[in-house]
Amino acid sequence: MRTLILLALAGLGAQLVDGSLGMAYGVTSTTLLLAMGTNPAAASATVHLSEIGTTLMSGASHWRFGNVDWKVVARIGVPGAVGSFLGATVLSRLSTEVAEPVMSLILLGLGLYVMSRFTFRGLPKDQLGKPLSRRFLTPLGLVAGFLDATGGGGWGPVGTPALLAGGRLEPRKVIGSIDTSEFLVAVAASLGFLFSLGSQGLKWTWVIAFLLGGVIAAPVAAWLVRLIPPRVLGSAVGGIIVVTNVRTLLRSDWIAASGAVSAVVYVVLYAVWAGALAYSIRAHRRERAAEAELSVAEREPVGA
Repeated sequence: MRTLILLALAGLGAQLVDGSLGMAYGVTSTTLLLAMGTNPAAASATVHLSEIGTTLMSGASHWRFGNVDWKVVARIGVPGAVGSFLGATVLSRLSTEVAEPVMSLILLGLGLYVMSRFTFRGLPKDQLGKPLSRRFLTPLGLVAGFLDATGGGGWGPVGTPALLAGGRLEPRKVIGSIDTSEFLVAVAASLGFLFSLGSQGLKWTWVIAFLLGGVIAAPVAAWLVRLIPPRVLGSAVGGIIVVTNVRTLLRSDWIAASGAVSAVVYVVLYAVWAGALAYSIRAHRRERAAEAELSVAEREPVGA
């Protein structure tokens, strides 16, 4: 029972972060299962089965709060489902030891771009509202879905920074659309695992525990993302991407950093991230004050 309670709390925390920032449910949950001795395929299958319920609730909550662009959901979700089904069926034969550091480098670059763009420029207005093409969304969905199934998480870390970097959707709609389309990815991955593995290694009580925690957190996260200013949210998401992927690289065979070196890197990263968030908050307050002054000036009668 203690294990189930801990898993439910982990699912709640993972979904709260995922629903607010558009990523981290799969990565967090899979990491926990692997630490408990679950084999990679069974861990990914457990997470994706629980995600069917959490993503459905999360998508409905984001839709309720107006955070979803349905054209983006369809254009990225369908190819994402295809990619995740393929990824699930080949996971037992696929080694991600080489692919993981390469993808972390790509994601690190995207994370640095997103964090710097939203920290120093705020919400980009020159591209905002322009449609995202199928030529961009289809391959993105295929790659993100495949990585999500083979790595136990990756739909958010790949899809969210790519859409944010495009600057054509508000951060809250990027997150809402990614979370909603993840339902299709979770269903397809689960089917792929069930066809390939059957129920081997699966613990349905763990699936239910993750599911309950995530379902409780989903509406809270969807409400929270609507309240966070886009500039601050972009800086927060960028920081998450940077820290997560630097951690992966430090632990990879490419670098294999010592504990002391890793500690210094983390201190610097967290300091930079905190500074970026503080800068974004101050800039947002200045923008709000300027808008308020402009609004007052526009209401004042001419010649007053």
